[in-house]
Amino acid sequence: MRLLIAEDSPADAELNVAMLKRAGYSLSYDLADSPSVFEQRLAQNQYNLILSDHNMGNWIGTDALDILRQSGKDVPFIVVTATLGDEAAVEYVKSGATDYVLKHRLQRLPIAVGRALREKAHREETARLQEEVLCAKRDWELTFDSVPDLVLILDPEGIVQRANRVVADTVGLDFSQIVGRHCYEVVHGMSEACQDCPHHRSLESGQTERGDLEEPRLGKVFDAFCTPLRHPDGTVQGSVVALRDITERKQLEKQLFQTQRLEAIGRLAGGIAHDFNNILGIVTGYSDLVLERLEPESPLRSKIEQIRKAGERGIALTRQLLAFGRQQVLEPMVLNLNDWVSDTMNMLEQSLGEDIEIATVLNPELGAVKADPAQMEQIIMNLAINARDAMPTGGKLTIETANAELDEKYAQQRHVVAQPGPYVMLAVSDTGIGMDADLLSRIFEPFFTTKDKFKGTGLGLSTVYGIVKQSGGYVWVYSELNKGTTFKIYLPRVDQAAEEVRARAARAVPPQGTETILVLEDEASLRELVCEWLQGIGYTVLEAKSGADALAIAGKYNESIHLLLTDVVMPGMSGREAAERLASLCPKMNVLYISGYTDDAIVHHGILNPGVAFLQKPFTREALAQKVRGLLDQAAEPDRRTGSVRN
Repeated sequence: MRLLIAEDSPADAELNVAMLKRAGYSLSYDLADSPSVFEQRLAQNQYNLILSDHNMGNWIGTDALDILRQSGKDVPFIVVTATLGDEAAVEYVKSGATDYVLKHRLQRLPIAVGRALREKAHREETARLQEEVLCAKRDWELTFDSVPDLVLILDPEGIVQRANRVVADTVGLDFSQIVGRHCYEVVHGMSEACQDCPHHRSLESGQTERGDLEEPRLGKVFDAFCTPLRHPDGTVQGSVVALRDITERKQLEKQLFQTQRLEAIGRLAGGIAHDFNNILGIVTGYSDLVLERLEPESPLRSKIEQIRKAGERGIALTRQLLAFGRQQVLEPMVLNLNDWVSDTMNMLEQSLGEDIEIATVLNPELGAVKADPAQMEQIIMNLAINARDAMPTGGKLTIETANAELDEKYAQQRHVVAQPGPYVMLAVSDTGIGMDADLLSRIFEPFFTTKDKFKGTGLGLSTVYGIVKQSGGYVWVYSELNKGTTFKIYLPRVDQAAEEVRARAARAVPPQGTETILVLEDEASLRELVCEWLQGIGYTVLEAKSGADALAIAGKYNESIHLLLTDVVMPGMSGREAAERLASLCPKMNVLYISGYTDDAIVHHGILNPGVAFLQKPFTREALAQKVRGLLDQAAEPDRRTGSVRN
């Protein structure tokens, strides 16, 4: 305990201290023999108790008491004096003194001090409890108003007794317009109770009632909780209603459902396309062989040409299905989309016609993206053609590029799940007829079209959707009837310099060769066709129907095998496994994989593994010849530089 003693006699101060120590108090003290010293010590220190003489020469105890009162501190003040009249004693008590003790009865001092300290503790506890009550009340009010849900307290008749701030903000009413009115008036703007009211159901069941509550007037959907409000004796006094705004969640659920639906359709479409790949390849391949051997004037030529055209249309269709299902094999490069927009302008002008004005707004500081060049061209053309069809009487097409940063705010606004980070945006806008909400919800479905029969496949936008998704990007569409439509595509931005894309020179005659090629394909018809193609352009061909068959042939063959052309997905031994096992028999043999699948040993999620030579099914004889010759020439480059001969 720390004391402040106002006393002009140090000896008397020591007597006071000695008496308290004998009573068991552990203490220290400061002595003040003048008003200035008393005021200074009181300001600079914290004291548990003040003892003051009455008459101290040039000042008295009431002066010390006045200084204490002016300081605002609550410190017990006991007068210890030789004599004190009744009037003076009363005056001290009125002024705030706790007690007084006469010096000739100093043994009473510990008792007075104990009582003073207990009274101080009681005052502090009372003040603490009062503050706790006030804080609890403030905290409850703050908590009630801080709850993000709409909360209403209703009486048994459904009349609002209390509502939090969110209720007022949501319905646009003051508290005076809410309290005392029925909840159906406040929330629904109705003049009578709504059917299946959760408040009445809760009162009847005595349990919490819950359900979705759609409020078109507010444009919101709520998850409604209604819980009985009970008195301590168990009687129901009303209910507490909590309305959680789940409008955004419902929109996200709808978006997720739509995405999952499109993915399911994509998997189905992709699976069908894979099954048709080999069939269509055989149809077009044998059509080419037959056409080569027919005389120009043969009456069968036109019929075979029709068969081949039908096969080509089927191949184009399956490629679109694979694009939608994100099952194409992509060969991504670092690109600047501005270059691709500029390169497609001539083609767009020819495709769109003179009645459509084309404008570009290209960001000169545009970042690069990693994407398949052919697919980017496909996206631009498909969106432009879609815009043209939306402007039958002409209009304006605007293509824009920009750098963008996607964050959680974007995802919330667009109701999509977007990976935060830097992106490049490609926007294609038209001034056409626009779309309503129902059309917007279906535009990416394959075969869905608003065009007349035979005027479109309904795969243009689904192809765009699949390419963008497979490239790690996002598509957002905004449209209003009779005002136009904007497609915004976001592709991940990369911190790399754009690569130069070289156009391949067309060759009238397929390149030929004399090397030996081992063809490994489990589909007999396709294997026979590929072998015949390769033999027709000069190659020596070994034919294997399985991995084990290929190993046996290579083990018996005494000459060099320059190339293994193998399917990837086959029963038993895969093409990758067969290539690895053949490497010990033919260490200098190159490998060319052929496949229609995009998630196997050499292609992961549609992205070709580095250093892998690959040709996607179905392919033409020219594409096969070019790929084979290019691979063999590339392998021969080091040998020509060193002057060695491959065995």
